Amino acid sequence: MTVQRLDNVAVVVDDLAAAVAYFLALGLELEGEAEIEGLFADQTVGLDGVRSAIAMMRTPDGRGRLELTTYHHPVAIEAAPPAPNTLGLHRLMFAVDDLDDTIARLRPHGAELLGEVARYGDSYRLCYLRGPAGVIVALAEQIG
Repeated sequence: MTVQRLDNVAVVVDDLAAAVAYFLALGLELEGEAEIEGLFADQTVGLDGVRSAIAMMRTPDGRGRLELTTYHHPVAIEAAPPAPNTLGLHRLMFAVDDLDDTIARLRPHGAELLGEVARYGDSYRLCYLRGPAGVIVALAEQIG
């Protein structure tokens, strides 16, 4: 058996409403929200007494999904925002049609450029932003 698809990527955030607003400004769509708790949640994530709220976001083409999760119990563990070269999950990358406009829409939601907008030959304009919960959000605009 082979993998059918990547279903979603989950990001734990401390402020679910702010994270939803950030990704709505990016252009994702809110698919739904739910409260998660019970034995299945404890068994799935390997924690006891899980109570969380999730918001499922999807890309406009319907192919990509991002689950934003806030833990009510047990409380989320604070960690320093990772550097781009930290082992583990590196970043989330989104293709956008207008890089400058997207950055402008995300700045009021706390987005900060990690470096600057760079050009990769005649193919792409790219940048890394710091997003909700310190996650790195990469943006790529195809130019050639």
